[in-house]
Parts: sequence; structure tokens; C-alpha cells
Amino acid sequence: MKHRGRLVALAAGTCVLSIYPAFADEYHLTVLRDALLFGLFAVSLDFFWGSTGILSFGHATFFGLGGYVMTLVTMTSGLPAPSVLGLFAAVGAPAALAAIVGYFLLFGGVRGSFFTIVTLALSVIAQQLVISWSSVTGGDTGLLGVPPLALGGYEISGAMATYIVVAVTLIVVLLALRALEQSRWGKILIAIGDNEVRAAALGHNAPARLTLTFVISAAVAGFAGGLYVAIAGVVAPDLIGLLLSTEVIVWVAIGGRGTLLGPVVGAVLVQRAQQEISSMNPSLWPLILGCTFVIIVFVAPDGVMSIAERSRMLLRRRSA
Repeated sequence: MKHRGRLVALAAGTCVLSIYPAFADEYHLTVLRDALLFGLFAVSLDFFWGSTGILSFGHATFFGLGGYVMTLVTMTSGLPAPSVLGLFAAVGAPAALAAIVGYFLLFGGVRGSFFTIVTLALSVIAQQLVISWSSVTGGDTGLLGVPPLALGGYEISGAMATYIVVAVTLIVVLLALRALEQSRWGKILIAIGDNEVRAAALGHNAPARLTLTFVISAAVAGFAGGLYVAIAGVVAPDLIGLLLSTEVIVWVAIGGRGTLLGPVVGAVLVQRAQQEISSMNPSLWPLILGCTFVIIVFVAPDGVMSIAERSRMLLRRRSA
């Protein structure tokens, strides 16, 4: 019943995304597009955190790395199909980094808060490296003039075209990751998260499965980062820093960890609220975000996606 409800929610969300351009102007279409891109990034974290129960506190490292790699490839002259090569590189570089980190940490038995602390340090190191290597990364100011996305010889620019690309990409990724979670692979991951020793006793190679899940998560984050800089036209150290790593955790927690669709809802809600509140009083936003996070933890610890399900169960009990 829970899985069917999530499929219904995904179908409803797809319908909303389909009809939204008919009612929104260019500005609001751009705002939602950027929020959906960050939602794709949040989905990548939820795929690893929600499936395994292990929190990666430096996930912006993969998002920002994908963005910088995409920028460097597309700004290199003489390459055939630079956008396609850039997206492949934006996926491959974070995946390779996650494979190295996962090999030393996950195969080394690092779990729980220790894994979280190490990945947090990874994000800090990555941001300092980007700022220091100014000859390549542009330092504090980043790199401007990133070429727009071009696929099949056609340049994809403008609010409507980029919105369609982002929305379709997000839906495809959500369906693919959901299918993977519902497969035998996902069930084994849940078993590993519940009791890794027991899963290993049943013959499952827990470190290998955790590492591969971490690699897939990093690859999706890198793809989101590459797509973001191609549409925004700029890449900066903020995309790889600790602040974004913290924000994505908040998006996942508010939306609902382990739901895949919830982090998208959380990212859209938080981004929209941030713009509205910051336009009135910029200093008020961090306070409101912190209070909202605390309230969500107490009222709906499983995120806003669980509120509808709890309400439905309560109505059933009352009707019974």
C-alpha cells in the first residue's frame, strides 16, 4: 500500500510538472527548474542514505566536482560534442572518487558517525582545493561563461527548453532508482542496513554493495551538478562546499528520507520559502529554517511525505 501511494504521488507530481508551464511566467519557470535540479541532487543523497542508513555529509563534493568537470570539458575548444563528453565526465569523475573513498572507508569497516565525519572533511578539503587552484578553477569567483547545453547539434537554452530537460531527467532518474530499490538489490541493501553481520553471514558482500550504491549516488549527484552549471552558465566554490552539503541533508530530512520523491518536495519547498522570506528579511531565513527543521523532526520525523500517509491511516481508524 505504501509503494502504491508513492507511485500515485509520483504520477501526480508528473502531471503538475506537465501543466505548470501553461500557467507560470518565465521567472517562476526558471525558479522551479533550479529547485528541481537541486531536488535531483537531493535524490542522489537519499538513494544512499535512505537505502543504507549511512549519512554522507560531504555529498556536495560530488555535485560540485561534476559541475567543475563539466565546465572544464565544455570550455575546452576542439572537442566533438563537448556537452555530451562533459556530462559523461561529470558522471565519471564523481563516481571514480566515490569508488576510491568507498573502497578505503566501507571496505575498511568505517560506518555510522565515523563515515559521516570523514565525508564532511572531504567536502571541506574539496572546497579549499578549488579555491586554492585558481589557475584552473577560477578561485573564489569561479568560472563564468559556461557554454549552454547542446545535444544533437541543437543548443538547449531558454526557460521552457531547459525546464523540460530538467523535468524529464528528474522523472527518468526517479523511476530508475525506484526500480533499483524495489529489486532484489534494494532489498539486500535494506537487510545490510538493518544488520550487516547477519547479511554477511547469509553470503552477501556488504562492503561491495555499499560501495557500489555510494558510487551510483555520487554519479547521479555529479550529473545533477554538470546539468546545473550548463544551465546556470557559472560554477563557483559554493557548489562544492559544506553549506550545500548541509542544505541537501535538510532537504532530504524535511521531504522524507527513503522515499526518493520526498527530497524533491523538500528541495522545492525550502528553495521557494527561502526566496520569499529572504526577499523580505535576509537575516530571518536561517532562523526560520532551523525552527522548521526542529518542528518537522518532532511532528513528522519521517518527513512531509509521511503526513498524508498518517492522515489516511487516522481516517481509516476513525471510520472503522
